Amino acid sequence: MFEVNENDSLMLVKTFGSAVYGVDAITITVEVNIGQGINFHLVGLPDSAVKESQQRIEAALKNNGYKIPGKKIVINMAPADIRKEGSAYDLTIATGILAASEQILPDRVSEYVIMGELSLDGSLQSMKGALPIAIQAQKEGFKGIILPKQNAREAAIVEGLDVLGVENIIEVINFFNGEQEIELTKIDTRKEFYKNLDNSSFDFEDVKGQENIKRALEIAAAGGHNVILIGPPGAGKTMLAKRLPTILPPLSLKEALETTKIHSVAGRMESDASLITLRPFRSPHHTISDVALVGGGGFPQPGEISLAHNGVLFLDELPEFKRTVLEVMRQPMEERKVTISRAKFTVDYPASFMLVASMNPCPCGYYNHPEKECMCAPGMVHKYLNKISGPLLDRIDLHVEVTPVDFEKLSEKRLSEKSEKIRDRVVRAREIQHERYKENDYMHSNAMMGSKQLREICRIDEAGQQLLKNAMEKLGLSARAYDRILKVSRTIADLEQSEHIETNHLAEAIQYRSLDREGWAG
Repeated sequence: MFEVNENDSLMLVKTFGSAVYGVDAITITVEVNIGQGINFHLVGLPDSAVKESQQRIEAALKNNGYKIPGKKIVINMAPADIRKEGSAYDLTIATGILAASEQILPDRVSEYVIMGELSLDGSLQSMKGALPIAIQAQKEGFKGIILPKQNAREAAIVEGLDVLGVENIIEVINFFNGEQEIELTKIDTRKEFYKNLDNSSFDFEDVKGQENIKRALEIAAAGGHNVILIGPPGAGKTMLAKRLPTILPPLSLKEALETTKIHSVAGRMESDASLITLRPFRSPHHTISDVALVGGGGFPQPGEISLAHNGVLFLDELPEFKRTVLEVMRQPMEERKVTISRAKFTVDYPASFMLVASMNPCPCGYYNHPEKECMCAPGMVHKYLNKISGPLLDRIDLHVEVTPVDFEKLSEKRLSEKSEKIRDRVVRAREIQHERYKENDYMHSNAMMGSKQLREICRIDEAGQQLLKNAMEKLGLSARAYDRILKVSRTIADLEQSEHIETNHLAEAIQYRSLDREGWAG
């Protein structure tokens, strides 16, 4: 250990940390200057958690045989116009103080990004945003990153960077003094990616009956369409929705990294986790606030729609959600990203998700039930459905009525078709779409088609036109149903490897517009 000599020359040392904004990181330079006098100054727009680091660092060092020198210490966190949030700068600041007071050798300190929250005994707590911080460190040419051991596997996804996971500050001190080597954390990203690719506890073979609903969800998965399930309590809406991710195409490595980055920033990664390989399934409660759903807050964080990026957002009992909460989703559903604006900065969070919603047909739940009688007063059904606005409903392509399963189907011993087989068909349909939209970077499924692409890609013959005209007149379908029917019929054609949209594809698509029919709710 180095003793602090009161007559030693004064020193300025720079250490490096990182701040996360949106899903990216910005390197923060922590300059520590020790001079004549007695005081502790922390500047550079730190928040309360950063300011409180002095007490944590002082106790952690004292409990491990080191100390903050009794001199004037000025710490500047640059760039000074960016607000520094959270307690993960403890280790960065502590290392700077130790190096500036010559309690550790300062030679290699500037080669590493150093982050971690200190406990009073010197041990390190896990932190948020390890992956984007590691990516930025690698981009800026740092030799490595020193961070809590719990987050080391997450950061080790980044190649070309030494990832040193530490459990306490003594390991960091001994490392810089050349008294201890810290084992590098290494991850084979591709091996990790493929290892858990099919590790799901849900499967469509568990679902008895409901063949028409499974077919609708297969179409939704194949075209990336949003879907709403309408049916009485206990009909299996939630069970079916939970199995939807199992038939979606597997995440690509790029998508897995994107998804992991968002969950890392939000602090939703499990301890010692590395890469998210399964598509997310987010199911927020209907009491959720606007900010919790779309993201934001004083210091912006990703919301549920961003945590569902590349996966499924399931809203159970849709009419029970506050109307304002549902309305804030409209723009992200179109643009597939969320923009959070503040006076001094703007951050973007990705939000490309499939919306799956479920609802009862009425407050009591038994409107149109084959056996039970609806107890709702006249007009209540219509009022209940009107809780969902037209513009939101306009963004949902498939309306699927879910009916209860009878005893014979429930008691069948034979298992249903496995998710793996359904997914194979979905993947083949997605490959057709990938080829179709290869020149459009922002478009990769039929659900993303705009009006221009709709006219070019969804052409139908005379018989199809007549069928669609009859359906709209006889079933009272609204004008907004027209585009949705064409998009869904294009996906059905892709599932059947058909180049053209046939009348049978249109006929199947028409039946998935329940809520657009006049008189459906009485």
